Amino acid sequence: RSNTGETMAWSESVDTVLANKEGLAAFRTFLKSEFSEENVEFWLACEDFKKTKSSTKIASKAQKIYSDFIQADAPKEINIDFHTKNDISQNISEPTLSCFDAAQSSIYCLMAKDSFPRFLRSEVYKELVKKHQDRNQKRWLPFL
Repeated sequence: RSNTGETMAWSESVDTVLANKEGLAAFRTFLKSEFSEENVEFWLACEDFKKTKSSTKIASKAQKIYSDFIQADAPKEINIDFHTKNDISQNISEPTLSCFDAAQSSIYCLMAKDSFPRFLRSEVYKELVKKHQDRNQKRWLPFL
C-alpha cells in the first residue's frame, strides 16, 4: 500500500513507478491516454522474459514478444530504430535472454525522457497524489 511519500517518490524516477503496483497502474493509464501503452507493456514483457529458465519457454516467449511488439505491423508495434529491429529479426530464430536488451533499453529511455515527465504533469498523477494526501490527513485527523 502506497503512502504520500511513496507517491511523491515516484517523481524521482521512472524506476520507482515501474516497481510499484499502483504507480505502474497509473502510468499505464496515462500511457493509454497517449496511445503509447505498448512501451510499458513491452518493457514488462522483457522483464518477465529475462526471468525465464526453460529453454523451450525462452523460444516461445521470444517469439510472442517479437510478433506482438517487433515485427512489421505487429499489433503493439514499438518505435525502435531499424538496426535494433533488424538485429532482433536476424536472431529471433535462436533467441537468448538478452536478445531484447537493446530494444528494451531504448524504450526505457523513451519512457524516462518523454512519457514520464508528461506523466508527472498529468491529471492522472495529480489525482493520485491528492488521493494519498487526503487519505493521510484522514488517518492523522480522525475528527475531520
